[in-house]
Amino acid sequence: MSIVDRFISRVSPTWALNRARASIALGALRRVQGNDADRLRRTRIEKQSQNTKNRKAAEKVRGEARWLEETLDVASGALDVLVSNVVGAGIQPEPQVELMGGESAEAVNRELLRIFDDWIYVPEVTRQFDYYSLQGITARSWFRDGEAFGQMLLGDIPGLDHGTIAPYSLEVVEADFVPVDLEDASRGIVQGVEVNEWGKPRAYHFYKAHPGDANTTSIATKRVSADRIIHLKMTKRLHALRGMSIFQSVITRLGDIKEIDESERVAARVAAAMAAYIKKGSPDTFQAADATGGEAPALRQMEFVPGMIFDDLLPGEEIGTISNSRPNNALIPFRDSQLRSGAAGLGTSYSSLSKNYNGTYSAQRQELVEQYVSYRRLSGAFIFRFCQPVWDGFVTSVLAAGAIKLPRDVNMATIYNATHTPPPMPWIDPLKEASANELMEKRGYKSRSRIIRERGENPDQVNREIARDQKEVEKLGLKLGDTPKPSTEEQPDDEEIPKRSNEE
Repeated sequence: MSIVDRFISRVSPTWALNRARASIALGALRRVQGNDADRLRRTRIEKQSQNTKNRKAAEKVRGEARWLEETLDVASGALDVLVSNVVGAGIQPEPQVELMGGESAEAVNRELLRIFDDWIYVPEVTRQFDYYSLQGITARSWFRDGEAFGQMLLGDIPGLDHGTIAPYSLEVVEADFVPVDLEDASRGIVQGVEVNEWGKPRAYHFYKAHPGDANTTSIATKRVSADRIIHLKMTKRLHALRGMSIFQSVITRLGDIKEIDESERVAARVAAAMAAYIKKGSPDTFQAADATGGEAPALRQMEFVPGMIFDDLLPGEEIGTISNSRPNNALIPFRDSQLRSGAAGLGTSYSSLSKNYNGTYSAQRQELVEQYVSYRRLSGAFIFRFCQPVWDGFVTSVLAAGAIKLPRDVNMATIYNATHTPPPMPWIDPLKEASANELMEKRGYKSRSRIIRERGENPDQVNREIARDQKEVEKLGLKLGDTPKPSTEEQPDDEEIPKRSNEE
């Protein structure tokens, strides 16, 4: 009690009591709000910047995430789910170049797609991936390692054969190529990223070889201008120059799940190997080695067979079995609850992570719709940070090489415009989904092109395929989609149908 409170207690005890009650209530409120700590609750305060945390933990977390992917099926499955829903079979571009009058420059768009279809087979320097499989493995590195880097190589590069009409190639590398411990305040280098006074990257410093290669001793670095670099990073805070693995918040939980699964499998194997023992009777009946060094009676070997009968037990003996409570019936609910929490931290749906799709249509639809928003958020980041920069570099290389002739009335402000369609949301009930889209198109709530894009297709390509199919059908004289017409024969009236009497 303070001096003021003691003075007030002598003058007015009631007033002092009210002040004490108010002080206790305010203290409890501060503890609830997280301002104070007590013996039951420990307050944890994080004041470090994300760059400082990344410098200390990024490489360790990245290594643990890779180990989990290699040794834990749940972790590998989580990455599969993320890649399948964020990138899918590949995010395809749809050029949107326009003429000066605002009309679509269809000839230019089709020519760009034609050259792009030639480029996607050898888009990167190693020639080990096509463009869409490169998207998948890049996104996987982005999720697992927290970041991935790519360098855009345009024009004539010594020793590099682009191999396509467009003189353009990508060099995609893992996060290990940019050293986290490379710091130089005089040059503005923070964790391998060179920034200006505003924190904008102006260059990246790359190892010339992977630091984890077995034959690597000392590696030099090279400086690459930021305008040629694609940097995908997973971060939850502002001003972070490097990314952190998506497994960061669930590494401990997934590690525990791995150990529990292994322990339970071992216990189940022990339980499956049934064992028995012979329980002796009175200690007087036990025959040990005699004092002269004689041996005890030979051990008896009994082989378990169906319907066996123990007829060679000695007096006072009985057969006992070692009971085991494995498999543990309480394991499945506990493991499911852990997977549900892990799915929340990883940004995947519980059903996809656990492969448990039990539930009603409404429940599955609600989970799918809610999770679809999370997947689209990641798809948007991947499109803006990877797909669109790749497309910009491709268009630049095509124009520089003179591989396309542009009409005079093309709007050059739209030359880089493109729509990138992420994987569509899967249908649970195709009939209901198709009926809903048909109704929205008829009411004018959604265009036919938008519906086609949401299904992951190119509207222009779909329209040309439909027109080509119709011409082929007319050429062959086929009739498709006809419905049988109702018969025109007159049916007898109710009065003409003979009726049976009650007597009959």
